[in-house]
Parts: sequence; C-alpha cells; structure tokens
Amino acid sequence: MSRSTSRTSLAVVGTATALALLTACGGSGDDDAAAGSDGKPVSITFWGWAKGSKEVVDAFNASHKNIKVVYEEIPSGNAGGYAKISNAVKAGNAPDLVSIEYPQLPEYVSQGALQDIGQYFTEDIRKKLLPQAVELTTLGGKNWAVPFDASPQSFYYRKDLFEKYGVEVPKTWDEFRKAAEKIKKADKKARIGTFFPDDPTTFQAMAWQAGAQWYKPEGDTWKVSTADAATNKVADYWQGLLDDDLIRSNASFSPEWTNSLKNGGTVGYLGAAWGAGVLKGTLPEQSGKWAVAPMPSWDGKPASGMLGGSTFAVTKTSKKAKAAVEFATWMSTTEEGIKARIESGTSSAFPAASALRPVAKKSFDAGFYGGEDIYQVFEGAATSIGQNWNWGPTTGTTNTTMKDQFGKVASGGTTIKDAVKAGHDATVAELKKRGLKVEDAG
Repeated sequence: MSRSTSRTSLAVVGTATALALLTACGGSGDDDAAAGSDGKPVSITFWGWAKGSKEVVDAFNASHKNIKVVYEEIPSGNAGGYAKISNAVKAGNAPDLVSIEYPQLPEYVSQGALQDIGQYFTEDIRKKLLPQAVELTTLGGKNWAVPFDASPQSFYYRKDLFEKYGVEVPKTWDEFRKAAEKIKKADKKARIGTFFPDDPTTFQAMAWQAGAQWYKPEGDTWKVSTADAATNKVADYWQGLLDDDLIRSNASFSPEWTNSLKNGGTVGYLGAAWGAGVLKGTLPEQSGKWAVAPMPSWDGKPASGMLGGSTFAVTKTSKKAKAAVEFATWMSTTEEGIKARIESGTSSAFPAASALRPVAKKSFDAGFYGGEDIYQVFEGAATSIGQNWNWGPTTGTTNTTMKDQFGKVASGGTTIKDAVKAGHDATVAELKKRGLKVEDAG
C-alpha cells in the first residue's frame, strides 16, 4: 500500500516548483531555550482537542523532568480550533505545539504558520511510522509535523437492532441502500445512518474511497477536478439516500445526532477508527450493543479513504522546537504515550506507529463492542486506503464553501453535486488569488 519514496513530495502536494509559495514562508526555531540546558525544565505550551490529550500530558509531565508541558484544550479544528490557532499565530502569541489534521496541514504551511522540524524529526523516528502518514506531513521535501494516527473508515452499527430487523451487515453500497430500506420498513422512525451537512470531510473520505483525485499537481500547476466520475457517483448516491428519506441529516456530534443514537432512531455510523472511542464515550448505556465492520465499498472489495487523522506541528514563532518535537515524538512513538491516551477510555486512536497498534488494542477496553477485535478491522481498512488522494493548500476555503452549501441540501435548496461544484469554484479562485497556476478540470 505504500507509495514509492520518489513520490513523497509529488503525491501529497506537488513538485518543488508548485510548492515554492508553501515552503518559502516556513520558519525555523532557534531553540535558545534548549530543554534542561540551564538545569531547569523548559516549559512548552500545547493546544489540542483529541480525546485523551490531557491524560497524555499528565503522564509525560510525571515521567519527564527536563520538559514541562502546559496543555490547553481548544475546540475541535472545524468547530473553532483552527481559527484560534491562526489568530494566535497572526498575533504572535501562538503555543509551541498544535494539533493539526492532515487535510489542513498544507494550508498552515502555505500561510507560513509552521516551521520545518526536519532536524529533530529524524529518519530513525520516521521509519517507525506508516509511510503514508509521513508522506502527508512531508511537503516540498521538508518535514512539517509528527504524524500521530491514521484514520481509515469504518462502519459502526447496532448489532442488536440489525439482528432484530433481520438486516445483514452491508459489504457494498448497493447492499447498504437495501439495508437502509429494510430498516426503515421495519421501523419507520429508524435510519441506517446520517449525512453530516456540517462536515464535508466525511464526503471527501467517501470520494477518496471511490477513487477520486480532487487535487493533482502537474509540474508547476495544480489540476483541480471534483466533477470526475467517482465524485459524481458518490454525490448521486448520497443525494438519492436523502431524497428517499433513507438517512438522517444532522450536524455531526450534535444533540440531535446523539439523541437519535440514544433512542434507536439512528442505528449506524459511518466514521473512522477514532469513532469507536466517540461512540463509547457518548453512549455508555449501550455497551455491548454495537459492532464494527469494514466500510461498504462499490465492488465489495476492501477500500477506504481517511477521515481526519492528527499530526503535531510546531508554530513558526516557537523557540522551543526541539523540546516540542521530543514531546510530540513521545506521544506518537512510545508505548507509554499510546497507553496514556487510550487507557483514558475515550480514545480509540489507530497509531501511525505500526509497532504500537498491539499496545493500542490492549489498552482499549473493547467491552462496548462485545469484546470484538476492532483494531483488526482498522488494520484491514488501513491497508486498503486509496493511494492517489492529495490534499491541496486551500482546504479551508474548499470546506467552508461546501459546508455552507451542504447546509441547504436537506431542505432542497441545492444538491450535493452543486455543493461540491461550489467548493470546486471557490478552490480554483483561491489558488489563483494566491498566485498558483491552476488547471480547472471541472
């Protein structure tokens, strides 16, 4: 599944020419307060929101004397966290280390908000991690973040209700629709899943799984295409589910979505590996009733996109990059770091460090899923992640536009396909505004 080393830069954000504007702005920390150099611990600040982060920080501080981490929990990225980080960087008071998901990383690099950490993020560290994750953080031949997890897609479902309604777990999207019809027929108030109008990244993961390639770097030009056959197939499919009232339309993790899960009105969740911890923490009273299956695919063969996934990046103004990377590396590549996060009971992260997945599996109490080996499901999904998806440097613009338009879909104000087209047009305009060459492939 791994791409060749020669494609590391190309497969993620394009050639060095296309990345000139991305990497020219990147800073470099002076580390004038090297950890423990004066006999006192250096203090670094860390902003994040992932489940288990506080427990990880506490464990690190308890076991390390040369670095002290001060943690601040911020809203999740799209719920205000990214805006907070951007504003802090602009104001010159950003923390040393921030959590950034893979899709947003190129944008932060292009804004000059981060610094190259290559001198600290060494080959010895990189070789412990999933090659795809390292590639997604290597832009223009420079290292911009420490990967933490991979986030292959998974399908979570109410095993008890599927059995009650006589519904088999779908392996294809055709079977998923038939299962949706059967569930609605068995209980007119029940639906198989949810379309999240506030979360375009879920739709993007579906397009990724189908083989779409929205951003394609060619020489010094970005080729942008969201009207390809794969994307249109996904858009038409989900539009049909909405039009026929076979799925719900609720904001992700909203009270409406949560209540629907609690009362059996929604009996499935199309999410990512980290979603196992979310459900467990949200629905403790339903322990033993949920199970995990591979994501349905178009032909029944294993296929997955990535939905989110976290990295740790050092801001451009930090003077403590070495200490920040040491902490980030501990979180991502040590047994102690993984255990501290997952034993909190709220995180089901799938580590980018493959050797630590057994630790994650052992640390996560799978009783909520009837003792099922959910990490085996994640492992299978990870090996099927599509290899041709690229993230571009204007993800924020793309997602903001799509989110605005997706909010009108359920009411009939627009269609999913038109919402994607609006995101496409906004992306092309923003790339041109930034002085990048663009080929509008529709």
